Amino acid sequence: MVHSPTPELAFDGHPPNDKEVLTFERPLPLSIRASALVFDDPSSRELLHQIRLIAPSDASVLITGETGTGKELVARHIHSLSARRQANFEALNCAALSETLIESELFGHEKGAFTGAMTARAGWFQTANHGTLFLDEIGDMPLALQAKLLRVLQEREVTRVGSRKAIPIDVRVVVATNVNLEEAVNAGHFRADLYYRLNVVHLRLKPLRERPGDILPLVHHFIESYGSRLGYSKPTLSPSAVDCLINYPWPGNIRELENAVHRAILVCPGPLLRAEDFKLNSGQIGFSRRDQGSIESLDAAIRNLFERNVPDLYEKIDEAVIRAAYDYCSENQLQTAKLLGISRNVVRHRLARHSMLPPAGPDIG
Repeated sequence: MVHSPTPELAFDGHPPNDKEVLTFERPLPLSIRASALVFDDPSSRELLHQIRLIAPSDASVLITGETGTGKELVARHIHSLSARRQANFEALNCAALSETLIESELFGHEKGAFTGAMTARAGWFQTANHGTLFLDEIGDMPLALQAKLLRVLQEREVTRVGSRKAIPIDVRVVVATNVNLEEAVNAGHFRADLYYRLNVVHLRLKPLRERPGDILPLVHHFIESYGSRLGYSKPTLSPSAVDCLINYPWPGNIRELENAVHRAILVCPGPLLRAEDFKLNSGQIGFSRRDQGSIESLDAAIRNLFERNVPDLYEKIDEAVIRAAYDYCSENQLQTAKLLGISRNVVRHRLARHSMLPPAGPDIG
């Protein structure tokens, strides 16, 4: 990974108004990685400020965020700003290995420990000794292995599969997930004690649609990167392309944006990138920036009702939503269910609760 020189903090404790770009030097799997991350949006600059504060420590870090938001890039940046930066940074995707292999991968094994173990092998904890170990998709780790990981973190030693000898280790652990670990704990899918051990510092990476100030800087970064790689003169963005890129919800986050820019450079007929060159599907699941503004207005209205202490507020809001949707769908229950993303039975129950069902017709005998 390479990054621009780390700027000094301003006197108020916040970074000055210059952006920082993190990039990977090696290609990564397209479906699960972001290869560049920009800290230009105010929320991203606040995240960068947090990273710089916690990086020098040895505290465990939990990074959460949607797929493609750059969790591994943040983990690598934490390592590069720490006292461990001269040692190894090792990364393991917990979801990419079977339950029978992941223990051996993490802790190592001795010769003959299992069929196919022809030689002894160190695990990722030993390989990352004195450095940083990044465990991606930690929420997918089997429960049995979670108990062993907890013991390693508590005792700071590993025992290889097939051995009884403990090996001391000195590793900083950074983990990431795109699932809600608190919900996983409540559902019994993740150990509470391991969650609290890992969640010393929590960094949340917002999806790209929530940090619009990063979109165009990322676009320009990828234009320069792919233009140089493909031997093209640097193309420019048309006003329609700028508007399209800013208002698109980017459900695939940075990875989707990178692929869109790559494609646009390949297919554009001239030096000007047009909106249609990016081939963005306006029907993609997710909110556009305009939709997000409407949601924020609704949120403000609800907060206003909170302040007025309106009685039975939930029932009133629920009735208003059902009534508006039912009217919009011309009192068609199936269409109302589809519009709201709930089942028809739920719609009927709420209509009945709010006395909105039409009276039953006379029985015909």
